[in-house]
Amino acid sequence: MFLDKDIFTQVIDSTPLVSIDLVIENSAGEVLLGLRNNKPAQGFWFVPGGRILKNESMDSAFQRLCQQELGVAASRAEAEFLGPYEHFYTDSVFSDSVSTHYVVLGYKLRLNIELDSLPSSQHNQYCWMTKADILNSNVVHKHSQWYIES
Repeated sequence: MFLDKDIFTQVIDSTPLVSIDLVIENSAGEVLLGLRNNKPAQGFWFVPGGRILKNESMDSAFQRLCQQELGVAASRAEAEFLGPYEHFYTDSVFSDSVSTHYVVLGYKLRLNIELDSLPSSQHNQYCWMTKADILNSNVVHKHSQWYIES
């Protein structure tokens, strides 16, 4: 269920959001990153993912996010659970003055995906990056670096 802007802003301001991040590793051991279009983390390279919607199971959310973010069908059972993470931001999708708190479930999938086949709603560019380059980059968001560090 999607909420209108005013109600969703109130939710963001009042409670943590639960989301799934997808750490996609190709056969060369590189990780898929997208350049974020939207706040929070706008302008940073970040792993694909998104929030779990109200009344949506984790399995359904995982499948939806794989389809929307990657254009592939995949199930949570195929992925490796990396653990829970917390992401704190000083801004939110609709406001610079409303902070965002995510409780994130990190999952790793091994997939070879053509970059030009990926959607552009959340990210306007994509790249495959080595783990060493991710950890040494100041344009990859620290929250995405955490998945590589652990």
